[in-house]
Amino acid sequence: MRKKLAEVQSRDYVDKNILDINLAKDSMKERVEFYAQKMGLIFNELKFRRMKRRWGSCSSKRNITLNLYLFNTSKELIDYVIVHELAHLVQMNHSKKFHKVVEFYMPQAKELEKKLQAFTL
Repeated sequence: MRKKLAEVQSRDYVDKNILDINLAKDSMKERVEFYAQKMGLIFNELKFRRMKRRWGSCSSKRNITLNLYLFNTSKELIDYVIVHELAHLVQMNHSKKFHKVVEFYMPQAKELEKKLQAFTL
């Protein structure tokens, strides 16, 4: 129980106040387009939502959805989530092949995943 309490107390809470939603959307859209081009991938639609449990998602229809709250983290975490979701266009699961795609474009992926898990939505 102490271990769990310490874990909860050590978490960072993401700021859910987004002062400029258009800036957030435009900024993240630019990064998605950059990485999609770099990875040679085409997505169908880019959506933004305020999500309680996920940083992003990728549908089988090739739609990418990003959590608006992601904008209040760091640039490196935003890029990591974007690469992660785009990698689902190659591999729609979390297999070794999927992680190899992510790590090819984001060599520090494991460290960034840990940083992202430190946040509570």
